[in-house]
Amino acid sequence: MRKEVVVVVVGVALFALIWIGWPRFEAWRINTYGSKQQACTLEAKLCPDGSYVGRTGPTCEFARCPIE
Repeated sequence: MRKEVVVVVVGVALFALIWIGWPRFEAWRINTYGSKQQACTLEAKLCPDGSYVGRTGPTCEFARCPIE
C-alpha cells in the first residue's frame, strides 16, 4: 500500500512540474532561438519598369524594385 502511494505522489509531482514548466520552456525557446516564423501577405507592388516585387523580411516590407 505504501509503495502505491509513493508512486502516485511522484507521478502527480512530475505532472505538475511539466504542467507549470512548459510555458516557461516555450518562452525560453522562443527567446533563445527567435520567434516563430511569420507569413507575409501575398500582395505585389508594381515597379516603374513593369516588374513586380512582393513582401519580404521580418517586417513584411516590399522588396526594392530592380530599378528605381
